Amino acid sequence: MPITAAELRPYFLSAWGPDTCYPDSREEWNPQNPARDQCGMTALVVQDVLGGDLVLAEVHVDGIKVGHHYWNRLPDGSDADLTADQFRPEEDVVGGTVVVRPPDAPRRHREQYELLRGRVLEALAADGLA
Repeated sequence: MPITAAELRPYFLSAWGPDTCYPDSREEWNPQNPARDQCGMTALVVQDVLGGDLVLAEVHVDGIKVGHHYWNRLPDGSDADLTADQFRPEEDVVGGTVVVRPPDAPRRHREQYELLRGRVLEALAADGLA
C-alpha cells in the first residue's frame, strides 16, 4: 500500500535542517519551527514520492506580499501541505495556483532539494517504503 502525505511528514521532520531551507533564511531556521522556509523543496520531494501538482501562493503580512508558499495537490485532488505550520500568526497564505514543475531538478535551491530528497528517500528505503 502506498504511503500517504500524513505518513510522510515524520520523514520530513527528521530530514529538515538549516542546510535544507532557503539559503537566505538559514540563520533564522530553528528546530522549534523545522518547517520554516522548507516549502519549495518539500513540495518537490512530496511530488517525487506521491505525484500530483505543485501549488504556489503568496504570503502576506498586513496585506503586503512578503513571500511565496508551495504545497501539493495530490492525484486524488486533495491538498497536502507538510509545511503549513511554519507560518507566524501575522502571516497569511493568499491564493494558490497550480504551477508546472521544471522538467529537471529545480534551477534555484537545487542543492537543498537534492539534500532533502536524498534524506527522505534514504529513510523511506530503510523502512521498506521506497
